[in-house]
Amino acid sequence: MRIISGKHKGKRFSAPKKLPVRPTTDMAKESLFNIINNLYYFDSISVMDLFAGTGNISFEFASRGTQEIYSIDAHYGCVRFINETSKELDLNISTYKSDVYKFLEKTPLKTDLIFADPPYDFKEEEFIKIADLVFERNLLNEEGVLIIEHSKHTKLSNHPKYSYEKRYGGSVFSFFETEVEAETD
Repeated sequence: MRIISGKHKGKRFSAPKKLPVRPTTDMAKESLFNIINNLYYFDSISVMDLFAGTGNISFEFASRGTQEIYSIDAHYGCVRFINETSKELDLNISTYKSDVYKFLEKTPLKTDLIFADPPYDFKEEEFIKIADLVFERNLLNEEGVLIIEHSKHTKLSNHPKYSYEKRYGGSVFSFFETEVEAETD
């Protein structure tokens, strides 16, 4: 894995082999951050990284100047790796070792962007539950966006807050917004 842009551009790191992760590919991550770059100024947003795994996405946000980043993962080894790497690179990332659903049910945090990268073998209902909790609990700031990464075999477009998706190889990023504009002809 590598950090694509920002103050740590080009920095490569390897997560311990025993972590149960599937990091977002560099190509998909670069495309995702190009989209986000057109939506926000990185230094003026707050981010929640759900199913953070190796911290790949959190590190990219931090390298680009995001100061308020919350990384949530249920695996102790993942949280420890994110903490160690954050300390080594002097990044401001707050970690939470928690089941993501329980975290979403209880957190008082609100952010501008929530990124979720659950296991691709989740059932469609498990993906939808993430979006439901985010919007039911009002966890996004005004004009906030939820992005869920999933396999091309999972369809999330039936959710009422679904806005659009971008596909990169076998990966799909589905975007959800509080105010979804109706398509006009």
